[in-house]
Amino acid sequence: MTTTPPDRPLLLLDVDGPLNPYAARLPRLRGYRAHRCHPSIWLSHQAAGSRSHRRGLRVRLNPAHGSRLRSLPYELVWATTWMNEANEMIGPVIGLPPGLPFIAWPELFATDPDGLYWKTRPLLTWAAGRPFAWVDDMITDLDEAYVRDHHDASALLVRVHPRRGLREADFARLTRWAAEV
Repeated sequence: MTTTPPDRPLLLLDVDGPLNPYAARLPRLRGYRAHRCHPSIWLSHQAAGSRSHRRGLRVRLNPAHGSRLRSLPYELVWATTWMNEANEMIGPVIGLPPGLPFIAWPELFATDPDGLYWKTRPLLTWAAGRPFAWVDDMITDLDEAYVRDHHDASALLVRVHPRRGLREADFARLTRWAAEV
């Protein structure tokens, strides 16, 4: 793994939604290619030996995203239920370096007592006071308020629509924010 200067903010990156626009209505999205993957979290919800279990999860990925993400002034971190499997199944397809750090969630899909997205509290703990941008399709206004009130460093939360995935405006916003930090 490459060493990153500690002054770079973190880019906490979800897979499903931002990189894999799973809710897209069109079967073919411009720039995206379909792949079949077998992430363990998804497999755990499939009947063993079923057709879907054998075929795998269809994931749409845009190979241009890797170079775009690498060019951003951030330390890239997987913030996804794919955890380290994102390094094995997503990173190589879009051209991200191997061995990116990832958040090992203490409990997937846990219900939060205050209605926060289940990733929010563990994500703040993992960031440990460092500035970060978080890209996810499930971020809510509650999460934005919680991060603003409970994280001492700068933070940018970028909600990406799961029909569209990361777009040019998102990359521009991430670039602007990193320059300000």
